[in-house]
Amino acid sequence: MSTQTASTLDQPVSRKDFIASLTPKETVAELDKFIVGQNKAKRAVAIALRNRWRSQQLVEDIRNEVAPKNILMIGPTGVGKTEIARRLARLTKSPFMKVEASKYTEVGYVGRDVESMVRDLVELSKNMVQGEMEKEVQEKARTLAEEKLIDLLLPPPPGQNRPQDDPGMDELGKQHYDNTREKFSQYLKEGRFDERMVEVETQEKSSPPVEVFGAGMEGMGDNIKDMLGSLMPKKTKQKKMKVPDAFKVLCRQEAEKLIDHDKATQEALERTEQSGIIFIDEIDKIAGRQGTQGPDVSREGVQRDLLPIVEGSAINTRHGIVKTDHILFIAAGAFHSSKPSDLIPEFQGRFPIRVELDSLTKDDFVRILTEPDNALVKQYIALLNTEKVKLEFTEDAIREIAQMSATVNERTENIGARRLQTIIEKLLEDISFDAPDLSGQTLKLDAEKVRKKLGDIVQDEDLSRYIL
Repeated sequence: MSTQTASTLDQPVSRKDFIASLTPKETVAELDKFIVGQNKAKRAVAIALRNRWRSQQLVEDIRNEVAPKNILMIGPTGVGKTEIARRLARLTKSPFMKVEASKYTEVGYVGRDVESMVRDLVELSKNMVQGEMEKEVQEKARTLAEEKLIDLLLPPPPGQNRPQDDPGMDELGKQHYDNTREKFSQYLKEGRFDERMVEVETQEKSSPPVEVFGAGMEGMGDNIKDMLGSLMPKKTKQKKMKVPDAFKVLCRQEAEKLIDHDKATQEALERTEQSGIIFIDEIDKIAGRQGTQGPDVSREGVQRDLLPIVEGSAINTRHGIVKTDHILFIAAGAFHSSKPSDLIPEFQGRFPIRVELDSLTKDDFVRILTEPDNALVKQYIALLNTEKVKLEFTEDAIREIAQMSATVNERTENIGARRLQTIIEKLLEDISFDAPDLSGQTLKLDAEKVRKKLGDIVQDEDLSRYIL
């Protein structure tokens, strides 16, 4: 990885500058830290990401002619399709939404509105941007929240203003009050007030009563509900809580006041349009099959509803209109009982990058267990370390777990790498239960112990179907 990009991962830089500096090779290198194998898929998303940036650098006339390079991933469950897309979004701090195509077919044409995926993406983007802005003002918000909390702990006498705001108060009185506030501030930092209760004013959004708008309110679109809800006055309520909880509430309230909400909304809309990623899973479930009747009409209808969004259209959301022209769409499916050519031609044409993901082998499982930064073995060692239990896996134990996972996948349903978690959970069941009583001990797992715990279950095909 180049020095420039490596530094951007550790130092705060402009998000746009980071994306501009991120080459396809560097994208793949970052994905390699978390996902084993599937190099073709990694290269595909890296190219698509770079192509989107390239198209945004073109003059408007040419940019409008460049179609998005959307991706169709083909492969069984548990091989990394969703994880590749999710990690790509996390790397670039892009809003990411995963939806299941089958959700839109459950009740045919009356199913969930396909445009809702874009509205949900905008909401995620708004929350993401707002969270980033709140971090920027966090220190100032904490200072203001502390001042408000001291006001609650040290209220002025009834009917009087704070000494600082009282022109009739002499300098000696003000100095005494300031000294007391400083002591209270120190006591807060030391945690001396952690058990004390204070009353904090909180705001709650009023929901429009169903009887006012009719019993059909629950069936109305989210945008209508939001609009009606915004017309209702906000309720203020005094809540009693302990000082640490009150401090968190006050920090949020002060940060909310400090950020520019209009700017946050505009940034969220822009980020959705220019960087949003929508992952449409189970796309094979809405692929029609030649020569069949009935439900395929619904499947084709969903594809035609999705088509304008994928092609590029303007979607009305509660925060404003969003154009989907540069949103990156990644569709994925196993395609066991159908094939990509069963999708309508127009829909196929909007996913020019096709990539087939490989089924995972025993060697892949060994690497998944140990190599990635978020490897399962590392996770379980860290979890048990919280109980001061040192867990160790020998190399032959890891290979035995990988072999068992591959065997169960072959004999039963192939769920890919998800099988590893099922196997390890069963393997560590007793240790996890007894961990609080094993504090200070070192537990070493080798192949023999793995076979002793799981061997009979793996060999019994009927039993493994239910347990593993």
